Amino acid sequence: MQPTRFISGLEICGIFFEHSVKPIFQRFYSHLKYTAALVGEGSEVLGFDAPISCDHDWGPRVKIFLTEDDQQSLAQEISHKLRQELPAKQGVYPTNFLQIEGGKTKVMQEGAEGNINHRVEFSSIAGFIREYMAFDIAKTIEASDWLSFSEQKLATIVGGKVFHDELDFEKERRRFSYYPHDIWLYLMACQWTRIEQEQHLMSRAGYAGDELGCSIIAARLVRDVMRLGFLLERTYAPYPKWFGSAFQKLNCASVLSPHLKQVMNSDNWKTREKHLVAAYELLALAHNELRISDPIPSKASTFFERPFLVISCGEASAAISSAINDPEVKRIAQKGMIGSLDQFTDSTDLISNPQWRVGIKNLYH
Repeated sequence: MQPTRFISGLEICGIFFEHSVKPIFQRFYSHLKYTAALVGEGSEVLGFDAPISCDHDWGPRVKIFLTEDDQQSLAQEISHKLRQELPAKQGVYPTNFLQIEGGKTKVMQEGAEGNINHRVEFSSIAGFIREYMAFDIAKTIEASDWLSFSEQKLATIVGGKVFHDELDFEKERRRFSYYPHDIWLYLMACQWTRIEQEQHLMSRAGYAGDELGCSIIAARLVRDVMRLGFLLERTYAPYPKWFGSAFQKLNCASVLSPHLKQVMNSDNWKTREKHLVAAYELLALAHNELRISDPIPSKASTFFERPFLVISCGEASAAISSAINDPEVKRIAQKGMIGSLDQFTDSTDLISNPQWRVGIKNLYH
């Protein structure tokens, strides 16, 4: 359903907690310590929801984190109490949900008070992170962990909002706030490597008369440029549906986007090359302004004796790699510049299912 008056998910979920869920806890479980938040899956967590989002898996909801003991002993009881006590609506939005497609998808549907099929979900903090990230919060986050985490999942752990926090969930969120410095350097070096490896291929395909093949490579390079923009601004890149929307929020988007649009709209390789080169040079200048490595090339030059313009033939990635000090990250870099999960694959199943993480971590050992 799509009510005529749309309120963002973060706002409606905050109102739902404050006006409907919290009072029930105060009345029946005032002794209980808990955390309430909107994190994890859902377009509203990153603020990209719109009226069309109301058609499924959207509406008044909240995650309640309990201690491990309380999760085991009280979660089911509290859920039942909420079923009895929650109002049928929060503003114009039903608090009752119908499960479809085998229970995986939920849609808002009018319900009767006293029998609300709500979306107040219960977990412990450790249990949520274990299920969502395949990570044990009792352990140190190693380099191989950072590189095997999905950026979408990292973004939706630190994004969203915490409404009530007696169990210090914010402490755990801070652990994931962004990559450690040397991991960050490694990821940027890997991103420049991707550009260095493919930039001349785009021009060569166009030179050979293969404009379709050239445009495919150009589109890959546009994505690599955008991902480098996220890295330079120390911002997690979301998955493809929100990748472009999130990019537009970056400071660099205002100068890069005009060039990237020209690349995507062009029908000839020379124009694509011109605007990609302009984007590379802007990124190189932005990198050098950070002073986190020796300067990298900021002016394009020809690719050996061929009439193709490139920004770097390995100098950029080498300069950034040389700035890495952490022994473990240096060891990983010496194995090869494959980068993180999101850099070396776009397989939805591999990225979205955290159970693959154990195998992915082995790539770095």
